[in-house]
Amino acid sequence: MKARWIKHQLQFKQPAGTSRGVLKTKDTYYIIAREEGKQGIGEVGLLRGLSPDDRPDFEEKLDEVCKYINKGMNYWYPKLGEFPSIQFGLEQAFRDVYTPDPISHFDTFFARGEEGQRINGLIWMGEEDFMKEQVEKRLEEGFSCLKMKIGAIDWEKELQILKSIRNRFSHKELELRVDANGGFSPEQAPAVLKELKKLKVHSIEQPIERGQWKEMAALCRNTPVPIALDEELIGVHEKDGRQELIDEINPQYIILKPSFIGGWSGSRDWINRAEKKKIGWWVTSALESNIGLNAIAEWTSTLGNEMPQGLGTGSLYTNNIDGPLYVYKGHLVKVQKPWDLSIFEKQS
Repeated sequence: MKARWIKHQLQFKQPAGTSRGVLKTKDTYYIIAREEGKQGIGEVGLLRGLSPDDRPDFEEKLDEVCKYINKGMNYWYPKLGEFPSIQFGLEQAFRDVYTPDPISHFDTFFARGEEGQRINGLIWMGEEDFMKEQVEKRLEEGFSCLKMKIGAIDWEKELQILKSIRNRFSHKELELRVDANGGFSPEQAPAVLKELKKLKVHSIEQPIERGQWKEMAALCRNTPVPIALDEELIGVHEKDGRQELIDEINPQYIILKPSFIGGWSGSRDWINRAEKKKIGWWVTSALESNIGLNAIAEWTSTLGNEMPQGLGTGSLYTNNIDGPLYVYKGHLVKVQKPWDLSIFEKQS
């Protein structure tokens, strides 16, 4: 087996507002492995400023992994704990090499195009009119679950938008989730949670900044609205550390972003630990291109979780890798359409 990597800068169709600023572009990487005429591609979904492996030696580590790819997955995976996005890229590339179809990993109803997966419609941060416009668009598109980013602009305005949605649709008609990305202080959070309870919001992701385990644990013990840990899981790659986090904070949900937590294997480990404590979970992409999104979606379809998943980010870019993934009536679906892999051939 031989391998190489390439870098690709994804361009957002419109700036994406988050609590960490506005994103206009996103760099992503791909590992391309070849063995006896077969090719495997894996996306290494680095996200600047958030991924634990966003560090100066990242590309140097990619060089090393590709140079010695023949050492195999069992050798490399445990050595890359501090590089979870590379772990995930390797998982994809190795599995893709040994499956008959390109960009294929699991044989499931979703992968075969027989059934879609329910996903949430994402509402990005921005001016009030922009956020309202997004809400209308997602409702027209047939979503029954909306996830709104909050905590970065004006909480009172965000609250009014949530109230306006709930005035039109009951919690039985439309599920509302919010994602604070750590946007509130431990002192602010209880008041926010009380307001969300009135609106019958399903859950809030990461109400306070990660790393404040005692404060987060206190919120989870007393919260009127289920709390989901997201960023809190990032960078916790040792198994003892994962168990300690689960035991101490004991959240209502955890959210799995494979590119940040060691791919399929790392995500499965978190799920096993959560389920033993009756903690719920769902899977979310982390702004990957369609290559990584497909890998996450196919794997998710093996898990039997019927909750809406966070897999609706494939249509964000003007220069995504064109393939068979589409969003239709609040579902991610895979149709009979070939992948356009010309970008990988051009840079051979």
